[in-house]
Amino acid sequence: MSQRFTDKVILITGATSGMGRAVAERVAAEGAKVVLAARSKKAGDELAASLPDAIFVPTDVTVEADVAALVRQAVETYGRLDGAFNNVGAATAMGRVTDVSGEAWGAELALNLSSVFYSLKYEIPALTEGGSIVNNASNLGVVGSAGMAAYSAAKHGVVGLTRSAALDTAANGIRVNALTTGGVDTPLLRRNMGDSPDEAMRFAAGLHPIGRIGQPDEIAAFAAFLLSDEAKFITGAALAIDGGITAA
Repeated sequence: MSQRFTDKVILITGATSGMGRAVAERVAAEGAKVVLAARSKKAGDELAASLPDAIFVPTDVTVEADVAALVRQAVETYGRLDGAFNNVGAATAMGRVTDVSGEAWGAELALNLSSVFYSLKYEIPALTEGGSIVNNASNLGVVGSAGMAAYSAAKHGVVGLTRSAALDTAANGIRVNALTTGGVDTPLLRRNMGDSPDEAMRFAAGLHPIGRIGQPDEIAAFAAFLLSDEAKFITGAALAIDGGITAA
C-alpha cells in the first residue's frame, strides 16, 4: 500500500466504529499518525493500541470545549495537524415534522451539525498549509426523506457549512469537502434495523441502483484520497459515494 500520509497527522471523530474506524485504519496503514476521538474510552484505547502510531482523546463533539481540547491535544502530541475526518452523526429525531419535539430537534442538530461547526472552528487554525478536511454529510445532505426531517436538515447544513468553510480557507491552501454517503454496513446501521434485520438490509440494498449498500472500507478509500495530496484541486464539493441512490 502507498504511504501517502508519512509524517502527517490525521484527526478522526467518531473514530471507534464503522466509517470512522475504517478511515483511521486506512490512513494509519498509509503512514499517518492518527488522533482518535469518540466517547467510549475503552473502545478508543483499544483501537489506538492496534494502530502503529495513534492517541485516543475522549471527546463529546457536541461540547465546544471538548473539541477545542481535542485539537489542542493533537497539536501538543504531534506538533502539527494535516487533516481531519469529521464523522460523528446519527438519526435520532425520527417522525413527521409536526411530531418532532423542540428538544429532539435541538439534540439532532447538536449531534449532526454543531459538532461539525465546532470541529471546523478549531481544526482550521491548526492545519498546516495544504491541509484537508472531509465532513461526512450523508446522502440526506442533498435529498429529503419522510420521517427524517431533523437529520436531513442537519446534513444539508453540513453541506452548506462545508462549502462556506472551503471558500473561507481556499486562499490559505486548505481544502474542505463533504461526502454524501448512501447506506453503509456499519454497526450503527445494523442496530437501527429493527426486529427484522435481514429484511431491512434487503430493503436498504434495493434502494441503491448498484443493488447493495456500501462497505466502510469503500468509504475509507475515498476519504483517504480526499485527505491526500492527490486531491489538491478538490475543495467545496459534496461528493456522492452512494451506490447511485441520489442519481435515481
